[in-house]
Amino acid sequence: MESLRCHDVEVNTHASVCFQSSKISPSTVLGNHSTITGFLLLGLPADPHIQVLLFALFLYIYLLTIMGNLMMMLVIRTDSHLHSPMYFFLSHLSFLDLCLTSVTVPKMLESLLSQKKAISVEGCLAQAFFVFSIAGTEIFVLSAMAYDRYNAICRPLLYGQVMRRQLCGGLVWASWGLGFLDGLVNILMAWDLDFCEAHVMPHFSCELPSLLSLTCSDVSSNFAVLVCAIIVHASGTLLLVFFSYARIVTTILSIRSTTGRSKAFSTCSSHLTAVSFFYGSAFLRYLMPTLSSPLELVFSIQYCVVSPLVNPLVYSLKNKEVKAALKRMLQKGLQHLTEQRASRR
Repeated sequence: MESLRCHDVEVNTHASVCFQSSKISPSTVLGNHSTITGFLLLGLPADPHIQVLLFALFLYIYLLTIMGNLMMMLVIRTDSHLHSPMYFFLSHLSFLDLCLTSVTVPKMLESLLSQKKAISVEGCLAQAFFVFSIAGTEIFVLSAMAYDRYNAICRPLLYGQVMRRQLCGGLVWASWGLGFLDGLVNILMAWDLDFCEAHVMPHFSCELPSLLSLTCSDVSSNFAVLVCAIIVHASGTLLLVFFSYARIVTTILSIRSTTGRSKAFSTCSSHLTAVSFFYGSAFLRYLMPTLSSPLELVFSIQYCVVSPLVNPLVYSLKNKEVKAALKRMLQKGLQHLTEQRASRR
């Protein structure tokens, strides 16, 4: 029978957490200090009643997120009226939201109902890689969507020539490539770090800032690369979004017709909402490298859990074309079911 080794850990409240020694040992001896091989994710409340409520809440949010983003992808793919650059980018945004929430939420749900709240160092680094890479890719896709809106509103006569299928595909592939390259560089540098003694992570998932705060190695080069990535990639895309919308606002204000203004602004309001939710929380999260602030959890939940839920709702509720496409898809589905029942009779 496998032995269990229990460790009492105090993070806001006293919690007793057991490591299964056959799978994850809390530490191994290296030289004059012990290097841990796993972390305890203790960012959520330890009260069992609160954990059950949080499990039900996050499970409900996760299921809604999965259904909303899958529905958005399906509608865009099947409805010919939505085969345009704007919705091409939106379908990739939905897929990224689906991936981002699936990387973090299932592990959170497992931790809420299980006594085993441990994750191996390798598993933690893998989760941090996918969170960082997918979030980075989403930032690039959002900036590509801003460029698309700029061309649609500021240069409508040249829109079809500029936003060709090849360019849209190239922007998406470049977004995926740069996002994962960025994540790979940062994670490879973090792979050789030693994590000593402090093995409690007051968080619900593994992210680079939290990992760098727990290591006993020199992380000056890691922080330099991380800050460089944020400045060059994230800030660069934010500047592109800012200048695109500065030109868009100028163009909208020059439109004399009130109807034209409202129509032009309605095509951008959904994207501005998505950018505000995601950029704000993600930037603040990665600019807070310490484990001392509870705002870490708030920002991480906002861009890993809330944004993937909000995006499909915003783009469907505030977009007449998407609502019309949803209506057509539901009507076709009901018609198909009716025909199947009639044929069986």
